[in-house]
Amino acid sequence: MKRIVLLLVLYIVSLMAINAEDYAQATFPVQKHDFGTIKEQGGPVTCTFEFINTGNKPLLILDAVASCGCTRPEFPTKPIKPGKKGKIKVIYSPIGRPGAFRKTVKVVTNGREARTSLTIEGTVVPQTK
Repeated sequence: MKRIVLLLVLYIVSLMAINAEDYAQATFPVQKHDFGTIKEQGGPVTCTFEFINTGNKPLLILDAVASCGCTRPEFPTKPIKPGKKGKIKVIYSPIGRPGAFRKTVKVVTNGREARTSLTIEGTVVPQTK
């Protein structure tokens, strides 16, 4: 009986050690933004993706890379403390790109899930001549 109790205690302690792991984690409540219909001559449009560090270690955004040159992400370079929020701003330039679009921004962090994809989409109405 003592042996069973000892094994049970060791098992519980090992589970607690696994759950006490230090990690950072960027949690994005929204990962997609639809601009709807935008005018080509209206100039660049922007949206902001908010995230929270749901881990217990500081979060670093190591990089944010857009799928093409028409899309430019801006991201924080300072660590985001556990429980705090951050923002990634995405700027899309519709000039010379009439029609439907769907672009992605790959976000790379030091988090448990190191990569996240953010998506923007919409339709660009061509410039009238």
